Formats: sequence, C-alpha cells, structure tokens
Amino acid sequence: MPTALITGATAGIGAAFARRLAADGFSLVLVARDEARLREVAGQLKLRYGVNVEPLPADLATDDGLARVEARLRDGVDLLVNNAGFGHPGNFLEVSVEDETRMLKLHCEAVLRLTLAVLPGMRERDRGAVINVASVAAFFTRGTYSASKAWVVNFSEATASEVAGPRIKVMALCPGFVRTEFHERASMDTSQIPGFLWLKAENVVNAAMRDLALGKWVSIPDVRYKTIVAVGRLIPRRLIGNRGAKIGR
Repeated sequence: MPTALITGATAGIGAAFARRLAADGFSLVLVARDEARLREVAGQLKLRYGVNVEPLPADLATDDGLARVEARLRDGVDLLVNNAGFGHPGNFLEVSVEDETRMLKLHCEAVLRLTLAVLPGMRERDRGAVINVASVAAFFTRGTYSASKAWVVNFSEATASEVAGPRIKVMALCPGFVRTEFHERASMDTSQIPGFLWLKAENVVNAAMRDLALGKWVSIPDVRYKTIVAVGRLIPRRLIGNRGAKIGR
C-alpha cells in the first residue's frame, strides 16, 4: 500500500488531498499544527476509508517542526504534498517583518527541506512523486505571498528537470481562488471576488492528480485560470503589479 504525507492536511486543499488519496487506497501521514483537530480528522478518515492514518503534529515554520517531518520522510513515503501555507490581509509595508519571514520559512524553506528529505529515498526506490502547492499568484506581482509562490514554481520545475522521469515526478500546483478557510484565517475580504472565479478544492485535487499522472511540471487547474495566466504573460509586469495590488485590496 503506498503512503502519502500531506502538510496542512486538516482543511482546504490539504484535506481534499487526504480524502482523494485515502479513497485511492493510500496510507496517510497528516501534518498540521493543531494536534486536536489533526487527530480528529485522522480518525474520521480512518473510519470512512479503512486506511492507516498517522497524525504528525508539527509547526513547519519552526526548525523543530521541520526536523520532525524530515525524519518521517526519510523513513520513506511514495507521495509528498507540500500544501501548508497562509496569507496576509495587508499590503507589503503593513505586515511585520516577523510575519513576512515566517511566510518565507513555511512557503520556501519548508518546501525545500521536505523535498530534499524525501527525494533520495524515491530515487533509490526509483518511484515517487512530490506535489508542491503554489498559486496562480506566482505568475503575478503581489507582495511576499506572490514572490514565495513564484519561488515554489521555479524550484519545482528546476527539481523536476534534474530528478523527474517516468517513475519520479515533481510538480507545482497553481490553483486560483478556492473555497477553503484560507481567506477567512487571513482576515481577507473576499466580497469583491466574482463568483465564477471560485473553485472547489475537490476539483483542484482531481486536476492535480490527472496532471501528475501526465507528467506535467506545472498544473493550473481549470480553463479559466489557464486563460488568466496566458493573458497575464502578455501584459507588462508593471501593469500587472498595479492591477494585482487593486485585486489584493
């Protein structure tokens, strides 16, 4: 039975990955900060799908939390989903440097260290996959969040070019607006976001698993966001930055 480790697994896209992979017969290792909620979700998945579910409480914005998950990855897993992340409600100059560096720790350093922890075992066994959850924001200019997700995309593509093959795959997943707790937790006002731009977490995960099977290095779920990214690449970066700031507010 294959094993998948998912970070940020108690809600949103991470929880949707957990449900999909459990339904596919994966044993699960679920990582999140909230131990009580983590164990509750683990119990529900085990009861519903009859698979082994291992809760692993860890704060990936800390060295201790990262070390704990790195050690588990070195024991061997078949699929790593780097999903943990968060957003800021304010503009760049309105956010404390502590919060900005914590974001970089979680979005960049954690992705780097966990990917490096899992890949040697995958290469030795000649099988495995890594999905790094980025964002459509990676293709636009919008503060540290956008910059950190751009790093995730670049890192994933670079890693895929070095280690990917028919049996080892690395992919960046770049969803747009998804109906999750993400924006509420960040105290973001989403009232001005058009309804047609919202995606369901389950659909995002299904698209990701399809694109992973196809060997894609970057997955942009849904034709709406594929179009937005394609058009965005034709617009000068300065104009995108101005527009992105307005959307962000």
